[in-house]
Amino acid sequence: MFTPLLRPVTYTRWVHLTIGLVFAGVVLLVYPGTEGVSTGRAVAWSVALDVPLLCLAALVPGVRRGEGVQARLLLGPAREEEIGVAPSAGWADRGRTACWLVARVGLGVLLGTAAVAAVRTAVGVPLLAPPVAFALLWLVVYAGRLQLALAVRLLGPSGAERLAAAEARAERLLARNRLARELHDSIGHALTVTVVQAGAAREVADPAFRERALEAIETTGRRALDDLERMLVLLRETPETVVTEQPGLDRAAELFAAATAAGSEVDARLDVEARELPGVLSREAYRILQEGVTNALRHAPGTPIRVRAASRDGALELSCRNALAGGGSSRKGGGKGLRGVRERAVLLGGECETGPDGADWLLRVRLPLRLER
Repeated sequence: MFTPLLRPVTYTRWVHLTIGLVFAGVVLLVYPGTEGVSTGRAVAWSVALDVPLLCLAALVPGVRRGEGVQARLLLGPAREEEIGVAPSAGWADRGRTACWLVARVGLGVLLGTAAVAAVRTAVGVPLLAPPVAFALLWLVVYAGRLQLALAVRLLGPSGAERLAAAEARAERLLARNRLARELHDSIGHALTVTVVQAGAAREVADPAFRERALEAIETTGRRALDDLERMLVLLRETPETVVTEQPGLDRAAELFAAATAAGSEVDARLDVEARELPGVLSREAYRILQEGVTNALRHAPGTPIRVRAASRDGALELSCRNALAGGGSSRKGGGKGLRGVRERAVLLGGECETGPDGADWLLRVRLPLRLER
């Protein structure tokens, strides 16, 4: 019963309501004045003068911004984005601002009238002062809640603004997911190759093999650093920086060489030229094959890897096959990498198939060569 009366926001809302009362009082003092004017005539004059003035003020775009800032500071919304602070962008915003101004002043006048009546009652009958003050404070609580609801309704973003904000959030989320997928594929592959090479170099006493392993680790690390720098450039979004080109299917030979150096024989046959493919298709195909090779190195190290890429019936068909070894490769559903492969395939209008195929683990993807806009 007493908790809302002890909250600071109750009294900041009271201040916000009082500002509307002050506006109406100033207008009434200027014209027609308070001397010799009855209460009924004062209210009539207040309505006749305040409403046109408030509607005229609402035509100024900056008024909406000022009202939004005041409402955020004094009304205490749960989330600041519930109340906008942008200037009026059209007649719909101006209309809602006018309704807000009229409602704000009207609610302030009603609360002020109730406060004056409460004071008169307390002065006339002192014994009623505590319950009257208690009732007045609760009236302030409910009036403040109503004021906040009106602010969210009339000063909040319009339907078009909410849609634009939702679209912007969706675009940011897609961009973040895309960057996360790129980082997972690139850095995950580099770390997998590095771990496999380092483990093999420790087990094999041949100095030449160790030299090749160290060279493969260095090469893979440099490529991972290039990919990481490219991602950071995209995250910084600085227009003056130059974004490095993403790897395409033309760099698949380097990918297979790294896997071979890691101890897994790669049987690759690419019956399609990277320059014949659209840029986005070539880049996504490279990432898909990279994920397939990385999974083979991670879950079945040392087993042969068979990679195929060909153009058939208006589609690019990719497959990566390796022998099942251990429990990792045969897990159902796959991890983040396989989910990323499926997402890439779906975004390009294709399809993806993963899972055990006899004694092998198979990753097969089919992507249309002609991408729809």
